[in-house]
Amino acid sequence: MDSLQKHETEVVIITGMSGAGKTVAIQSFEDLGYYCIDNLPPELLSTFIKLMIDSNKQPRNIAVVMDLRGGEMFHSLADSVNELQETTTVTPKLLFLDSGDEVLVRRYKETRRSHPLANSGLPLEGIKKERQMLSDLKGRAQYIYNTSKMKPRELREKIQEEFSSKSSQVFTVNVMSFGFKHGIPIDADLVFDVRFLPNPYYIEELRLKSGLNEEVSSYVLKWVDTKTLIEKLTDLFNFMIPQYKREGKTQLVIAFGCTGGQHRSVTLAEYFGKSLRAEDKTIITHRDVVIRKE
Repeated sequence: MDSLQKHETEVVIITGMSGAGKTVAIQSFEDLGYYCIDNLPPELLSTFIKLMIDSNKQPRNIAVVMDLRGGEMFHSLADSVNELQETTTVTPKLLFLDSGDEVLVRRYKETRRSHPLANSGLPLEGIKKERQMLSDLKGRAQYIYNTSKMKPRELREKIQEEFSSKSSQVFTVNVMSFGFKHGIPIDADLVFDVRFLPNPYYIEELRLKSGLNEEVSSYVLKWVDTKTLIEKLTDLFNFMIPQYKREGKTQLVIAFGCTGGQHRSVTLAEYFGKSLRAEDKTIITHRDVVIRKE
């Protein structure tokens, strides 16, 4: 364990009742930039952290889910936590997720899943066994969340408020251009068709250039329709982006499409990519601008 003392690392161990929201929790930590792993056997915890810290990569905070799926090895979780607490630069935090029995039974019925400890098939039987097995861990947890009355969004917000840092709260806006004749990007959240704007393709001296060239962007931006579109979209983005943040979303992909992805879409992507940089991290990509016309 000597190598665990090379870097300061926060390790959040997520455990608790089956059906209490561990999947939502681990996804929330992933959004916060934690290196996440689900269903890690406790006996491998120290080895896993050692490998992470000994790597040449920038050390990251770690979140792991450990629950009864680990079988007999789950009983060694307390020993693994004790081992981590003996180090000086690894900070283990135990997050326990709980819910009332009635809520857990209802969730199992809704998902039609069987409880891993319910030999008879009745969820309540397994829930009672699990609660007894986890009582000691619950007593050791620094964080106990009862999710009985929580919606998934509320659980994400609670985790973000508790564990996020300034560096992990960055909202990323990916602004991209594309050509409809090459297909709509499957990862776009918002798609805007700008093919109604005047097309520089029909101007001979602009045809082989792209929206990255000042001559092309000036041509696209000079029209009244373009100015009106920019005004309306600016108002739309100013309204929508804060709503996405409030819902716990960490990134947004805005795609502008024209026929070939060379002129109009590139110009608009460049314009909004630069104008949105004031508050959020913005990435501009041009998917099809390198594809030359025949």
